[in-house]
Amino acid sequence: MTASYDDRALLLGETLVVADLHVGRGTGGNLELPVGSGSDMVQRFQSLVERHDPEEVVVAGDLLHSFQTVPRSVESTVAGLKSACQGIGARLLVTPGNHDTMLDSVWDGPTETEYRVGDTVVCHGHEAPEVDADRYVVGHDHPTISIEGQRQPCYLVGSSQYRGSDVVMLPSFNRLNAGVEVNEMHAGDFQSPLVTDADRLEPVVWDESGRETLSFPPLGEFRRML
Repeated sequence: MTASYDDRALLLGETLVVADLHVGRGTGGNLELPVGSGSDMVQRFQSLVERHDPEEVVVAGDLLHSFQTVPRSVESTVAGLKSACQGIGARLLVTPGNHDTMLDSVWDGPTETEYRVGDTVVCHGHEAPEVDADRYVVGHDHPTISIEGQRQPCYLVGSSQYRGSDVVMLPSFNRLNAGVEVNEMHAGDFQSPLVTDADRLEPVVWDESGRETLSFPPLGEFRRML
């Protein structure tokens, strides 16, 4: 099954995957577009689902940010995400992440620890998956890459990363997450146990202005070029 990219999301056939929304991050701050209010995130999410019209949307973990409280604004954001999917007739499913301890308070839809889409398994990536797959799609580490002094969110695509299977790591869908710069990172620096050879991870950056992907050499080679 081929994968395509768009605004920090991944399209697998009729399934759209987003990761690390961290809804509620930024609430209480003096931010122009507080993500907790849902305006920016819901608008981008709605544009994505309307553009691709998927049959289902999977959140690959960390739908929520806070471990302890769920402000009312979080409930309205989650409701906005559900509404966007209902508007196109798509099923919304969550694979809970380590931040999703309060998930039951705002989410009554389907959840799966590991969700299979054809030959691919979607999960958050904070724990080693129990099921075998040809490819794992994960989040968790919020990868970004620095190119000519500019830091940008990126996907990381690696073949034979985990038990001989490929791994695709998504950037955080939340634009308030600064992310982790992966330029100098080695496998042991990643929080996800699915990364076993960082030198072979290929960064992919989504260029919003040109609506295209920019692919770069694997990190091991990329480091030598800088």
